[in-house]
Amino acid sequence: MSNYQSDLLRLLDTRGYIHDVTNAAGLDALAQKEIVPGYIGFDPTAPSLHVGSLVQIMMLRRMQQAGHKPIVLMGGGTGKIGDPSFKDEARKLLTDDLIRSNVASIKRVFEKFLTFGDGPTDAVMVDNADWLDRLEYIPFLRDIGQHFSVNRMLSFDSVKMRLEREQSLSFLEFNYMILQAYDFLELSRRSACRLQMGGSDQWGNIVNGIELSRRVDGTQVYGLTSPLITTADGGKMGKTMNGAVWLNADALPPYDYWQFWRNTQDADVGRFMRLFTDLPLDEIARLEALQGAEINEAKKILADAATAMAHGAEAAAASAETARKTFEEGESDANLPTVSIGAEGLTVVQANVALGFATSNKEARRKLSENAIRVNGNVVNDPALTLKPGDKVSFGAKKHGIVVA
Repeated sequence: MSNYQSDLLRLLDTRGYIHDVTNAAGLDALAQKEIVPGYIGFDPTAPSLHVGSLVQIMMLRRMQQAGHKPIVLMGGGTGKIGDPSFKDEARKLLTDDLIRSNVASIKRVFEKFLTFGDGPTDAVMVDNADWLDRLEYIPFLRDIGQHFSVNRMLSFDSVKMRLEREQSLSFLEFNYMILQAYDFLELSRRSACRLQMGGSDQWGNIVNGIELSRRVDGTQVYGLTSPLITTADGGKMGKTMNGAVWLNADALPPYDYWQFWRNTQDADVGRFMRLFTDLPLDEIARLEALQGAEINEAKKILADAATAMAHGAEAAAASAETARKTFEEGESDANLPTVSIGAEGLTVVQANVALGFATSNKEARRKLSENAIRVNGNVVNDPALTLKPGDKVSFGAKKHGIVVA
């Protein structure tokens, strides 16, 4: 642990959020003497963010907890391009209407984690389309473009990797890092923003914004990145066999969200509690020291705390009770995910795919042949088996769903 003096950096450090800081001493001193507005950008590429964005959301929450001002920057402008950082190919271009719809949907997530308002430490949400959509090309090239070296831009890992693999990098995407740097300059001017945070893959983009603010306005601003969060076995955080772990309840039911955290690997329990819950550090130290079967109780506490934060205490309690009944008493419950039969009927293969238990019909059929699928507690092997309302479908030991009309 570093010897930080400010509540902000001490909190971020002890909870495990700090990978790099551009000028740690300067930021530490600033955070001791005044409220620091800081931002993180989120591109609205889907109607919901997923667990991969949760570290960034929690960093904004920690800012507010330490007495500073979080700024949520929605990429209504940059979302029209797509961040090429460490991507193998260009993102699909989104329409203006779809971007607006995604922004409106994503906003609901942040209200669970941050307190919004007009006070000095209340969070605000802004959209970079407000300034990027109004830019004029020639003035922008003349006033901003002159501060960027193409030689340097080509040296960034995110660009270099695409070029080394001989994967196309369009001029559209190449502009992304300039627009992100310009965002920092605009937020510095509009909101006295002094800090940009992001994942470690954003380091180059953040440094660009710091240098642009210094060159154009002479303003001292700072950058802070978080480590890439992987699981104990080296996997990417939030990636599961069934796809992304979404934060919106309409994209992923709270019960499935609870189960995701309950299935945390033993070695990750303490780290995930520090990053993704508000549990006190001494309590986390006690829980992560549990051994054997007792660590499962710690995982339930992690699941309860994480689910309560994202979906509310009632949803967390209902999810925990559903899990208890399902696994300890063998009962089904209304809170389990459901799949409807529809007009054409429903086979056991279709049900497992629709519930998200299997990624394809092929995988569902393979699991049937491996005796991994049960209906009402009985192993089934016939892919043509049709289901009726009230049937309980189980995929392995931990995934259960209910068939409805």
